[in-house]
Amino acid sequence: MAVKPAKLMEENGLRVDGRKPNELRALKLEVGVLDKADGSAYVEQGKNKILIAVYGPREPHPRHIGLPDRATLRCRYHMAPFSTEERRSPAPSRRDIELSKVIREALEPAIISEIYPRTTIDVFIEVLQSDGGTRCAGITGASLALADAGIPMKDLVAACAAGKIDNTIVVDLCDLEDKYGEADLPIAFMPAFNALTLIQMDGLLTLNEFYEALNMAKEACKIIYEKQKQALKNKYYQIKELIEIEGEK
Repeated sequence: MAVKPAKLMEENGLRVDGRKPNELRALKLEVGVLDKADGSAYVEQGKNKILIAVYGPREPHPRHIGLPDRATLRCRYHMAPFSTEERRSPAPSRRDIELSKVIREALEPAIISEIYPRTTIDVFIEVLQSDGGTRCAGITGASLALADAGIPMKDLVAACAAGKIDNTIVVDLCDLEDKYGEADLPIAFMPAFNALTLIQMDGLLTLNEFYEALNMAKEACKIIYEKQKQALKNKYYQIKELIEIEGEK
């Protein structure tokens, strides 16, 4: 287990990884990274490395889970045994199962599932390397993979956490800040509708601190949202260029 640092916030106002309180970790988003999946995405957020695959809409198995009025969304969040400093069991943990449910509930409001009754849409989120905030990074990536699969959606879902460390409100907590901070407030957000699809909280915040953290997390989600849209555009720019090159031959 990571050793608790003497301070999470230095006297110069920088955090343990050198970021300012309102600064996000470096974010890399890619779509279409798996050939065999209907949609896929890869997320690097700081040291987090997460791969997401989407399959469907397809016939449900077993068939009795099919809903007559909409598609059934199933999510599986899993942390690989080598994703943390201490090797984990390959079997899904209680936390994996809980986060699978939380992620599904964060994505469902965005999906126009009534177009595909009696089908399932399966989302697989595999955390290859973990450094805190994997539930939010998983939601961000899963939303991209669903869009890559061509699933009709009202909006992309972007997710990020804010929290409190050493009496300072900060955004996008890393693993040390998540473990040893005073509070953690992960949210998922549809910016086009100004709608939250997930809000959780761990720790204690005053009312003013809560609103400060919530607004900070929303602003972070808007930045992530723009990067999501750019990641989708990048894939289709590449396809367009390939078509133009083939056409010139």
